[in-house]
Amino acid sequence: MSNSSESQNIEWKQNWHDDYLKWICGFANAQGGRIFVGKDDSGKTVGLKNARKLLEDLPNKIRDLLGLMPDINLLENDGKEFLEIVVKPSTVPISLRGSYYWRSGSVKQELKGLALNDFLLKKMGMTWDRMVEDRATLDDIDETAIERFKKDAAKAGRLPDISELSTKEILKKLGVLTKEGITRAAIVLFGKDPGEFFPNLFIKIGRFGESVVDLRFQEVCEGNLFQMLHDVMEQLEKKFLIKPVRFEGLQRIEELEYPVPALREMLLNALVHRNYMGSMTQLKVMDDKISLWNAGKLPEELTIEQLLQTHESFPRNPLIADVCYKAGYIDSWGRGVEKITEACEQAGLPKPIFIERSGGMLVTLTRTTEILNDPAKTVSEKRVDDFGTISERIRKEFGTSQANTFEIICQHPEFTAEQIAEKTGKTTRTVENHIAKLKKAGIIVRKGPKLGGYWEIIALGENK
Repeated sequence: MSNSSESQNIEWKQNWHDDYLKWICGFANAQGGRIFVGKDDSGKTVGLKNARKLLEDLPNKIRDLLGLMPDINLLENDGKEFLEIVVKPSTVPISLRGSYYWRSGSVKQELKGLALNDFLLKKMGMTWDRMVEDRATLDDIDETAIERFKKDAAKAGRLPDISELSTKEILKKLGVLTKEGITRAAIVLFGKDPGEFFPNLFIKIGRFGESVVDLRFQEVCEGNLFQMLHDVMEQLEKKFLIKPVRFEGLQRIEELEYPVPALREMLLNALVHRNYMGSMTQLKVMDDKISLWNAGKLPEELTIEQLLQTHESFPRNPLIADVCYKAGYIDSWGRGVEKITEACEQAGLPKPIFIERSGGMLVTLTRTTEILNDPAKTVSEKRVDDFGTISERIRKEFGTSQANTFEIICQHPEFTAEQIAEKTGKTTRTVENHIAKLKKAGIIVRKGPKLGGYWEIIALGENK
């Protein structure tokens, strides 16, 4: 075995220091390992003068401070004595003076905050999403989300017919409702207002220029997982990303600048695998790239290198992952990264970038030089930025409902007030008031007859 391989679960120390108890703690909490005392950094035996005394003292010290009884062997090489401390993985969490340590690769680290919470849950055979939320009742479940799941699950064909089951029966069948109560997974997936229970569940989307200092406009998407997945994709399509146009014969086809399958898979990965006790998920759209950050480091079983290869699935939230699988949203074998990469390659984009940062995972898609230098796409991008900026101004001056009306007019300039009202869920009278304010502010104007006419966005007219 090579030295580099040995360093994953072996440590060489020339002399004993009590600080090495942290290494023993880290090995016990991880996959176990061995510490050789009396060897230098290259593994060469240098000898240990007090080896026999340590052989008597260390077992008691390790037992008293860590509650462990590792095997300690006195060995000899070329007449020089050294110790071998064999640490087996522990089935329960091990702490040293109130602190928990973990051996990750060749590095020992102290577990704190969210990482410590995940570790303790895992050692207890639990995950965050399986825990019961005592404050929740069936009244907190959104029937619309349940109905959406029924339809998607029927298309996926991964469940027997559930069309006649009640909400309570479906939640039980999915394992998100137990005898003890409603699980956190049920709230994340189907809750009416998950933010009431988990304040940072939302996704923040920002449109930036060349750097994060240049924030042009932003949106916040809230609600349960099914709502956020739908709303974020809708916001990207109508407000944050440009739509390059191509033709197949006489058919005009508009596609987003980034492949939809890659964007959707990025979102699903974030929503399924994020640490819901951490910060909100952040989606940043810039001139040359789009990046998504979500709280929660990679599972201890995976490295970035392994993530980019065929690997086993280690979901942080297995209940949430299972429901998304049954709805047909994800695969069960950890193919998310592979699917994002494949979608980018098929679209002619560079490979996505995956890195761990600030206690979470950051995924970045970049655009090609050809796209950035295309004058037609630059004009389209400016229209998107102008649209987003105007929408943000309307939101600040008139409110969210008014901004929603404006956004629908931009997407469907042929819509009447009645059609806009149907789309927004507002009354026709309310929409007419919105339109009157937008006209008075010089933002829109009606062209053509009342029937068969259309809305023109005056502020964007120069870019048409």
